Amino acid sequence: MIYRDFQGMKLSALGFGAMRLPVIEGDDSRIDEVAALRMVDTAMKNGINYYDTAWGYHGQNSELIMGKALAEYPRDSYYVATKFPGYDASNWPHVKEIFERQLEKLNVNYFDFYLFHNVCEMNIDAYLDDEKYGIYSYLIEQKKNGRIRHLGFSCHGNIDVLKRFLEAYGKDMEFCQLQLNYLDWTFQNGKEKVELLNEWNIPVWVMEPLRGGKLAKLPAEYEAELKVLRPDEEIPAWAFRFLQSIPSVTMILSGMSSQEQLEKNLETFAEDKKLNDTEMKTLLGIADKMLSVGTVPCTACHYCVSHCPMGLDIPNLLSLYNEHVYTGGGFIAPMALGALPDDKKPQACLQCRSCEQVCPQQIRISEVLADFSERLG
Repeated sequence: MIYRDFQGMKLSALGFGAMRLPVIEGDDSRIDEVAALRMVDTAMKNGINYYDTAWGYHGQNSELIMGKALAEYPRDSYYVATKFPGYDASNWPHVKEIFERQLEKLNVNYFDFYLFHNVCEMNIDAYLDDEKYGIYSYLIEQKKNGRIRHLGFSCHGNIDVLKRFLEAYGKDMEFCQLQLNYLDWTFQNGKEKVELLNEWNIPVWVMEPLRGGKLAKLPAEYEAELKVLRPDEEIPAWAFRFLQSIPSVTMILSGMSSQEQLEKNLETFAEDKKLNDTEMKTLLGIADKMLSVGTVPCTACHYCVSHCPMGLDIPNLLSLYNEHVYTGGGFIAPMALGALPDDKKPQACLQCRSCEQVCPQQIRISEVLADFSERLG
């Protein structure tokens, strides 16, 4: 196992993500306890010392199982991370009750790492309204009391949301967890987000390194390109090697669903094998080709915006459309759109086609927005 330095600690570069534990009969809320405990035991014996869970994972059962699994080991032999579930508005007034219950579920009296969960368009105002909800003040108090050793946040929001959160609380944040991989380096402005965090001297924790398994297997022509460069490298390992090559990435979380996945990842993280310039260029070139299929080629020139009688932020809507189409659904686009007033959503398009007359890419914007509305129901 390779390790990364963080404030005098040695963290395993591979973190154990407890969002996709093995389950029984496909029911996400019924964790296969025997299989999960075996995986944690294997992880501990092979040097993984960072375990990430959250309130909502596996129907609120992930923290319970991880608490049971980790209780078998000395408290100073692992680091456990969980999060305040601010993605759900019903939780905003209950930070104290939830925090205390999480301590009970994980069977600990302090958290090594604790996060504001999923800072995004839908909850940024609530997170920043400390007078009304007191989430920030409460977590800072717990840090002063030693019940949180390190405080950070995860973010699925756009870069403007990230900037707002940093401007408000960045001085107190010790790490930031991002969805990052060689697709999202450009697709979700991962590169710009990492650069922004670098300006704040905040190290990066990575979630979705394989983009939900999408990067575990590639089309044959792309796999052939990579095999020429590294004949013995497994395809999923390329995603991890990409992240190992980014200096500010400290922790790479993988949500492993089986013993086999865990053992493969342990093999990959037995050594650091950063990408050279040729390998990096090839991999990002493959990402560009993958992203070109089924998405619209918006360059965010904003010519369309000045011609829209509804004042729609068309580049942003097209970016969310691309995310939704490429992912095959998912929560990111509905989450972002949920923060918009109805007259700024895709269905507000009048189909007047004024925007299309000035689009340099000749995108049929009205048709795309109509398709987006239909996909969203």
